[in-house]
Amino acid sequence: MREFDELWETIRILRSPDGCPWDRKQTNHSLRYALVEEAYEVIDAIESNDIEAMKEELGDVLLVVLMHILIQEESGGFKLPDVLKSLRKKLIERHPHVFGDKKVSGAKEVLKNWEELKDKGVFSAPSPGLPGLLQVQKVQEKASRLGFDWDDYRGPLEKLVEELDELKSAISDNDREKIKYELADILFAWVNLVRKLGYSAEALARNSVKKFVRRFQMVQKKAKEVGRDLSGMSLEEMDKLWDDAKSSGL
Repeated sequence: MREFDELWETIRILRSPDGCPWDRKQTNHSLRYALVEEAYEVIDAIESNDIEAMKEELGDVLLVVLMHILIQEESGGFKLPDVLKSLRKKLIERHPHVFGDKKVSGAKEVLKNWEELKDKGVFSAPSPGLPGLLQVQKVQEKASRLGFDWDDYRGPLEKLVEELDELKSAISDNDREKIKYELADILFAWVNLVRKLGYSAEALARNSVKKFVRRFQMVQKKAKEVGRDLSGMSLEEMDKLWDDAKSSGL
Protein backbone atom coordinates (compact mmCIF):
# COMPACT_ATOMS: atom_id res chain seq x y z
CA MET A 1 0.00 0.00 0.00
CA ARG A 2 1.48 3.32 -1.11
CA GLU A 3 0.32 5.27 1.95
CA PHE A 4 1.93 2.76 4.31
CA ASP A 5 5.20 2.79 2.37
CA GLU A 6 5.24 6.59 2.50
CA LEU A 7 4.60 6.56 6.25
CA TRP A 8 7.38 4.01 6.83
CA GLU A 9 9.79 6.14 4.81
CA THR A 10 8.78 9.27 6.75
CA ILE A 11 9.57 7.55 10.05
CA ARG A 12 12.90 6.39 8.65
CA ILE A 13 13.74 10.00 7.77
CA LEU A 14 12.83 11.16 11.28
CA ARG A 15 15.23 8.55 12.71
CA SER A 16 18.02 9.35 10.22
CA PRO A 17 21.16 11.42 11.09
CA ASP A 18 19.53 14.45 9.42
CA GLY A 19 16.16 13.81 11.05
CA CYS A 20 14.59 14.92 14.32
CA PRO A 21 16.87 14.95 17.41
CA TRP A 22 14.01 13.80 19.66
CA ASP A 23 13.03 10.90 17.39
CA ARG A 24 16.67 9.84 16.95
CA LYS A 25 17.29 9.55 20.69
CA GLN A 26 14.27 7.31 21.39
CA THR A 27 14.76 3.67 22.38
CA ASN A 28 12.40 0.76 22.92
CA HIS A 29 12.77 1.44 26.63
CA SER A 30 12.00 5.16 26.42
CA LEU A 31 8.92 4.48 24.29
CA ARG A 32 7.59 1.54 26.32
CA TYR A 33 4.82 3.49 28.05
CA ALA A 34 3.96 5.53 24.97
CA LEU A 35 2.04 2.49 23.72
CA VAL A 36 -0.12 2.49 26.85
CA GLU A 37 -0.73 6.25 26.74
CA GLU A 38 -1.69 6.26 23.07
CA ALA A 39 -3.90 3.20 23.47
CA TYR A 40 -5.85 4.92 26.25
CA GLU A 41 -6.32 7.99 24.07
CA VAL A 42 -7.88 5.68 21.47
CA ILE A 43 -10.19 4.34 24.19
CA ASP A 44 -11.20 7.91 25.13
CA ALA A 45 -12.00 8.67 21.49
CA ILE A 46 -14.08 5.48 21.17
CA GLU A 47 -16.00 6.19 24.37
CA SER A 48 -16.65 9.75 23.17
CA ASN A 49 -17.74 8.41 19.77
CA ASP A 50 -15.33 10.92 18.21
CA ILE A 51 -14.47 9.40 14.83
CA GLU A 52 -11.94 12.07 13.88
CA ALA A 53 -10.13 11.72 17.20
CA MET A 54 -10.18 7.93 16.83
CA LYS A 55 -8.55 8.21 13.41
CA GLU A 56 -5.85 10.50 14.80
CA GLU A 57 -5.18 8.44 17.93
CA LEU A 58 -5.01 5.16 16.01
CA GLY A 59 -2.41 6.87 13.83
CA ASP A 60 -0.43 7.73 16.96
CA VAL A 61 -0.57 4.10 18.09
CA LEU A 62 0.65 2.99 14.67
CA LEU A 63 3.49 5.52 14.84
CA VAL A 64 4.71 4.18 18.18
CA VAL A 65 4.48 0.58 16.95
CA LEU A 66 6.48 1.38 13.82
CA MET A 67 9.04 3.32 15.86
CA HIS A 68 9.58 0.27 18.06
CA ILE A 69 10.03 -1.94 15.01
CA LEU A 70 12.41 0.48 13.28
CA ILE A 71 14.57 0.77 16.42
CA GLN A 72 14.94 -3.00 16.42
CA GLU A 73 15.70 -3.02 12.71
CA GLU A 74 18.47 -0.44 13.20
CA SER A 75 20.06 -2.49 15.99
CA GLY A 76 20.04 -5.71 13.97
CA GLY A 77 17.15 -7.28 15.87
CA PHE A 78 14.07 -7.99 13.79
CA LYS A 79 12.55 -6.22 10.80
CA LEU A 80 9.05 -5.17 9.80
CA PRO A 81 8.50 -8.25 7.57
CA ASP A 82 9.42 -10.48 10.55
CA VAL A 83 6.67 -8.88 12.64
CA LEU A 84 4.12 -9.20 9.84
CA LYS A 85 5.01 -12.85 9.15
CA SER A 86 4.89 -13.71 12.83
CA LEU A 87 1.49 -12.05 13.25
CA ARG A 88 0.04 -13.78 10.18
CA LYS A 89 1.32 -17.17 11.39
CA LYS A 90 -0.23 -16.64 14.83
CA LEU A 91 -3.58 -15.57 13.36
CA ILE A 92 -3.73 -18.70 11.20
CA GLU A 93 -2.72 -20.99 14.07
CA ARG A 94 -5.28 -19.50 16.44
CA HIS A 95 -8.13 -19.60 13.93
CA PRO A 96 -8.30 -23.29 13.02
CA HIS A 97 -12.06 -22.85 12.51
CA VAL A 98 -11.26 -20.48 9.61
CA PHE A 99 -8.00 -21.82 8.20
CA GLY A 100 -8.46 -25.45 9.23
CA ASP A 101 -11.23 -27.97 9.71
CA LYS A 102 -12.15 -27.26 13.35
CA LYS A 103 -15.82 -26.51 13.99
CA VAL A 104 -17.04 -23.95 16.53
CA SER A 105 -20.52 -23.08 17.80
CA GLY A 106 -19.98 -19.34 18.19
CA ALA A 107 -17.83 -16.48 19.44
CA LYS A 108 -17.66 -17.84 23.01
CA GLU A 109 -16.08 -21.10 21.85
CA VAL A 110 -13.71 -19.16 19.57
CA LEU A 111 -12.45 -17.19 22.57
CA LYS A 112 -12.06 -20.37 24.63
CA ASN A 113 -10.04 -22.04 21.86
CA TRP A 114 -7.91 -18.90 21.43
CA GLU A 115 -6.98 -18.86 25.11
CA GLU A 116 -6.21 -22.58 25.11
CA LEU A 117 -3.95 -22.24 22.08
CA LYS A 118 -2.31 -19.16 23.56
CA ASP A 119 -1.62 -20.59 27.02
CA LYS A 120 -1.22 -24.25 25.98
CA GLY A 121 -3.77 -25.18 28.63
CA VAL A 122 -1.65 -23.73 31.47
CA PHE A 123 -3.36 -21.25 33.79
CA SER A 124 -1.22 -18.13 33.85
CA ALA A 125 -1.37 -14.53 35.06
CA PRO A 126 -2.45 -11.78 32.65
CA SER A 127 0.17 -9.46 31.21
CA PRO A 128 1.75 -7.45 34.04
CA GLY A 129 1.63 -4.41 31.76
CA LEU A 130 -2.17 -4.24 32.01
CA PRO A 131 -3.87 -1.85 34.47
CA GLY A 132 -4.67 -3.51 37.80
CA LEU A 133 -8.46 -3.69 37.39
CA LEU A 134 -8.07 -5.17 33.93
CA GLN A 135 -5.66 -7.79 35.30
CA VAL A 136 -8.20 -8.78 37.97
CA GLN A 137 -11.02 -9.17 35.45
CA LYS A 138 -8.81 -11.03 32.95
CA VAL A 139 -7.66 -13.58 35.52
CA GLN A 140 -11.26 -14.14 36.64
CA GLU A 141 -12.34 -14.67 33.03
CA LYS A 142 -9.54 -17.21 32.55
CA ALA A 143 -10.61 -19.11 35.66
CA SER A 144 -14.22 -18.98 34.47
CA ARG A 145 -13.33 -20.62 31.16
CA LEU A 146 -11.87 -23.50 33.17
CA GLY A 147 -15.13 -23.86 35.09
CA PHE A 148 -14.07 -22.06 38.28
CA ASP A 149 -16.82 -19.47 38.60
CA TRP A 150 -20.04 -18.50 40.34
CA ASP A 151 -23.32 -19.52 38.71
CA ASP A 152 -24.54 -15.92 38.65
CA TYR A 153 -24.08 -12.48 40.25
CA ARG A 154 -25.48 -13.58 43.63
CA GLY A 155 -22.31 -15.47 44.55
CA PRO A 156 -19.91 -12.52 44.21
CA LEU A 157 -22.51 -10.16 45.74
CA GLU A 158 -22.67 -12.31 48.89
CA LYS A 159 -18.87 -12.55 48.87
CA LEU A 160 -18.58 -8.77 48.65
CA VAL A 161 -20.85 -8.33 51.69
CA GLU A 162 -18.80 -10.96 53.55
CA GLU A 163 -15.53 -9.19 52.72
CA LEU A 164 -16.94 -5.84 53.84
CA ASP A 165 -17.84 -7.35 57.22
CA GLU A 166 -14.30 -8.74 57.51
CA LEU A 167 -12.89 -5.30 56.70
CA LYS A 168 -15.02 -3.71 59.43
CA SER A 169 -13.66 -6.27 61.88
CA ALA A 170 -10.06 -5.63 60.82
CA ILE A 171 -10.54 -1.87 61.18
CA SER A 172 -12.12 -2.37 64.60
CA ASP A 173 -9.05 -4.41 65.65
CA ASN A 174 -6.73 -1.81 64.05
CA ASP A 175 -4.97 -4.68 62.28
CA ARG A 176 -3.16 -2.81 59.50
CA GLU A 177 -1.94 -5.94 57.74
CA LYS A 178 -5.39 -7.54 57.76
CA ILE A 179 -6.99 -4.30 56.58
CA LYS A 180 -4.70 -4.32 53.56
CA TYR A 181 -5.65 -7.89 52.65
CA GLU A 182 -9.36 -7.33 53.20
CA LEU A 183 -9.30 -4.24 50.96
CA ALA A 184 -7.70 -6.37 48.24
CA ASP A 185 -10.34 -9.09 48.73
CA ILE A 186 -13.10 -6.47 48.44
CA LEU A 187 -11.61 -5.21 45.19
CA PHE A 188 -11.43 -8.74 43.80
CA ALA A 189 -15.00 -9.51 44.87
CA TRP A 190 -16.25 -6.22 43.42
CA VAL A 191 -14.66 -6.94 40.05
CA ASN A 192 -16.19 -10.42 40.12
CA LEU A 193 -19.61 -8.87 40.68
CA VAL A 194 -19.04 -6.34 37.89
CA ARG A 195 -18.00 -9.15 35.54
CA LYS A 196 -20.99 -11.37 36.36
CA LEU A 197 -23.31 -8.42 35.72
CA GLY A 198 -21.75 -8.01 32.28
CA TYR A 199 -19.66 -4.87 32.73
CA SER A 200 -16.00 -3.92 32.47
CA ALA A 201 -14.41 -2.95 35.81
CA GLU A 202 -11.79 -0.86 34.02
CA ALA A 203 -14.46 1.04 32.05
CA LEU A 204 -16.53 1.66 35.18
CA ALA A 205 -13.49 2.97 37.04
CA ARG A 206 -12.61 5.30 34.16
CA ASN A 207 -16.19 6.54 33.91
CA SER A 208 -16.35 7.19 37.66
CA VAL A 209 -13.23 9.36 37.42
CA LYS A 210 -14.70 11.34 34.54
CA LYS A 211 -17.97 11.83 36.46
CA PHE A 212 -16.12 12.97 39.59
CA VAL A 213 -14.04 15.49 37.59
CA ARG A 214 -17.18 16.93 35.93
CA ARG A 215 -18.97 17.32 39.25
CA PHE A 216 -15.98 18.75 41.10
CA GLN A 217 -15.40 21.28 38.31
CA MET A 218 -19.02 22.32 38.73
CA VAL A 219 -18.47 22.67 42.50
CA GLN A 220 -15.49 24.95 41.81
CA LYS A 221 -17.53 26.96 39.32
CA LYS A 222 -20.48 27.39 41.71
CA ALA A 223 -18.15 28.43 44.53
CA LYS A 224 -16.50 31.00 42.31
CA GLU A 225 -19.90 32.40 41.28
CA VAL A 226 -20.68 33.26 44.90
CA GLY A 227 -17.20 34.66 45.50
CA ARG A 228 -15.95 31.76 47.60
CA ASP A 229 -12.81 29.64 47.48
CA LEU A 230 -13.05 25.90 48.18
CA SER A 231 -10.18 26.09 50.67
CA GLY A 232 -12.29 28.37 52.84
CA MET A 233 -15.49 26.34 52.66
CA SER A 234 -16.67 23.68 55.10
CA LEU A 235 -17.28 20.13 53.96
CA GLU A 236 -21.01 20.66 54.49
CA GLU A 237 -20.98 23.68 52.16
CA MET A 238 -19.06 21.76 49.51
CA ASP A 239 -21.44 18.80 49.88
CA LYS A 240 -24.35 21.14 49.12
CA LEU A 241 -22.64 22.30 45.91
CA TRP A 242 -21.84 18.66 45.10
CA ASP A 243 -25.49 17.68 45.50
CA ASP A 244 -26.46 20.57 43.21
CA ALA A 245 -24.03 19.34 40.56
CA LYS A 246 -25.34 15.78 40.96
CA SER A 247 -28.98 16.86 40.65
CA SER A 248 -28.16 18.81 37.48
CA GLY A 249 -27.39 15.49 35.77
CA LEU A 250 -23.60 15.71 35.79
